[in-house]
Parts: sequence; C-alpha cells; structure tokens
Amino acid sequence: MLNHYPDVTSSVLTGLGWYYLILLFMNLLWTVRSYKVDGEFSNGVPKATVWAVASSIFMMMSAAHFSSARSAETFLIRMPVFFKDLVDANFANPVIYFVLSIALLWGMIRLREWWTKPTVAWSLLNISLVFMGLSLTDYDFRQIVGKPDNVPIVGMLFIVAFFTWIYFRRAVDNDNRVAEGRPLFEQENNEKVLVWPDLVYTELICMVVLTAFLIFWGIALKAPLEEPASSVKTPNPSKAPWYFLGLQEMLVYFDPWLAGVVLPSIILGGLMAVPYIDFNKKGNGYYTFKERSFAVSTFLFGFLPLWVALIVLGTFLRGPNWNFFGIYELWDVHKVEAANNVNLSEIFWSLPGLPGLPRGSSIGAILLRESPGIVLTLAYFAVLPPILGLTVLRKYFVRMGVLRFLVFSNLLLWMAILPVKMLLRWAFSLKYIVGIPEYFFNI
Repeated sequence: MLNHYPDVTSSVLTGLGWYYLILLFMNLLWTVRSYKVDGEFSNGVPKATVWAVASSIFMMMSAAHFSSARSAETFLIRMPVFFKDLVDANFANPVIYFVLSIALLWGMIRLREWWTKPTVAWSLLNISLVFMGLSLTDYDFRQIVGKPDNVPIVGMLFIVAFFTWIYFRRAVDNDNRVAEGRPLFEQENNEKVLVWPDLVYTELICMVVLTAFLIFWGIALKAPLEEPASSVKTPNPSKAPWYFLGLQEMLVYFDPWLAGVVLPSIILGGLMAVPYIDFNKKGNGYYTFKERSFAVSTFLFGFLPLWVALIVLGTFLRGPNWNFFGIYELWDVHKVEAANNVNLSEIFWSLPGLPGLPRGSSIGAILLRESPGIVLTLAYFAVLPPILGLTVLRKYFVRMGVLRFLVFSNLLLWMAILPVKMLLRWAFSLKYIVGIPEYFFNI
C-alpha cells in the first residue's frame, strides 16, 4: 500500500533535535554525578568518561537533526526498515506480546540486584529514550504515540517504571542489610518531619509546580476533542478511556456479565480480603522483597502483565475493527481478519469416536452439550485448590487453615483465568469453555 505521508519531515527533525538536546543535558548532569560517585576503572580512567562520550554522541545527533531539517527526505538517522518489519511481524502477535510481558516480569524479579544499580538503570533509560527517538522517525508510530489521548499513557509507562525501580532499589538494599545484620534503611533515616511548616510547604511547592506544568501542557498539546457524537457514525476503533482499556480487553474474552460485573467485583473483594488472608507480618513499614516474595510477585503479576500490559495493548496495538497492528504498521480500516472462534463443546464433540454435537434446546440437551466445559470449570475451582494446598502451596495451607486458604486459592485461580482464557483464544481460537447462548450464560 502506498504511503502518501513522509516518515521524516522538517518539523519532525527539528523536534527530534530538541529531543536529543534534552538527552544531552540529562547525560551531562549524569556525567558530573558519575565523576563524583562512580570512581575510576582499573586503568585509572574515570567511569564518567563513558557518559561524556554518550553526551558527545547526543550532541552530534542533535546537531545533525537541526542541520538537516531542510533536506529531510535524504536524512539517514532513522529506524531501519528491517527492524520495523521484524517488530510488526512478531509483536503484533498477541501470544508473543503477552508471553514476553510475563518473561519481562520474571527477568525483572530475578535480575533485580543488577538492574536496580543506578548506572544500569540510567543505561536502560537511555536505551528506551533512544528507541523512542528513532521510532518517532516512522510516520505510523508518530500517529499512535502522538495522539493527545496517548501522550499521557507514554508518560505513564516511564512513571510506572520509575516507581517500580524505586521499590526494588529500596527492597534490594534492605534485603542486603538484613542478610548482613545491619539496620534497615528506614531505621537509619527515621528523622521526624513536622506537618507545619515542613510538610505544608512541600505540598504547596508541589501544587504550584504541578499547576504550572498542567498549564504549559494544556497550551502545548491540543485537547483530544473530536467531532460531535453521532449514533450513525462511531469512531473506528471505539475505545474506552485508558484506565478502562484493560476492562475493555477483558470484554473480548468474556461475556459482559462476567467481565463487567463478576471479575471487577472479585478484584475489589479480593483487595479487601487481603489483610485478613495475609499471615506474614514482615515488611510492615519498610521495603523488602525476600520477606514477601510471593505477595509482591503476585501483585506485580496482576498489575503489570494483567493491567498495564493490557492498557498498552489496547492503546497501541488495537486498531480499526479491533484488529491487532504492529507499532510501525499503518492502521488500515480495510484490514479484515477472520475470527473463526469455536466453543469447547464443538471441539470436544467433533473428536473421533464421538457422536457429534448434541442438538436440542431442552435443559438436558444443553447440559449434555456443555458437559465438558462444565466438568472442566468445576474441576478448576473445586479440585485444583486442594491439589495446590497439598503440593506447591502446602506451607500456605498449613499457616492459613482451610477457610482462608480456600479464599486465597480461589482468588489466585480467578486471577489466572484471564491469561488462560486470553491464550486459549489467541492460540486455539477458543471462544467459550461453557457456551449457553439460550440463557445468556457463557464462560
């Protein structure tokens, strides 16, 4: 398909020139910090030399963008086409996307002592910002991340990464302190701060700075206002606000009564039940991971892959007709993908040796037709908890008792049902495990 819009224009190069200029000043400040803190290599060369070289590279990139603004069509510093094709061919696949998000969470937990080091974290930040800068040389990428609705979500991703880093940084430090018999970070820095005037002044300064920031934001970025709503013409794609995109994605795999009522209610009820289920008294008032590894890992799994990743998926990968698109792919409204989804009953009764899908609208015929899914669902929620209590979660069963463990295990199974159903839909085109459209009951 012909693309009538150039990837790189004079205004894009000028904007990226300022972008790399900001990266230059950021790395100059880090160079000063590194010179004071990081020391030298074994050969006597200051480690800050690395960041001085990085600053020089950003200075040259900024100068190259400014000086080439009038000849944008021949500009060479842009995201390679082969890399864009590779990303679009793989990351537009929801199975690969979701598996990689879980693998990223696993790696983040396993390598927490490495990536929480300030130098490593700063290097990862630079890599992500350079990736963003090179990606902005693609027209379709700019159309996605540059929408006024999506700009705050891009910022949200960096904010989430920053506060996750702060948690793991403090947790790793405290875990090392406990292992070495030293006092916790919170115990060493336990200086009391008065509400007046210290806290009130701090809040006042934050309020003024944030208000000024929002004013400049409102001036620089156009409001995301579209044409007046019309019942005969709806946006394509029609998306919920960003904080509901995870819920909208759940509606793809579950009926509205389940995705819009049951699952959110279980989430809220589970959050309220946590203080009564949790028997681990450690970690109160200080950061730690080793002392609360299961609780933290479970929370991060529910928050990052099952919420933040779904927001990213719904924002940047879901395009017209709710199809999946790569981040460098044109959102073509004519793209059509066949959705040949089938229920579990259709798969089961079509196996060799079985008589075929039972017909009839009576309750008995419906129950017979959906018996594989009903048995599987009952086994999932009734048989699996005791098995978990006697095997991998035995220590939790012993500490919690029967009632608390049943609540705890069922909350875990309800949380796991979303990724299970998503992977079954993506990998095997499975629509419903139990499908009873006659009574509007589908699971």
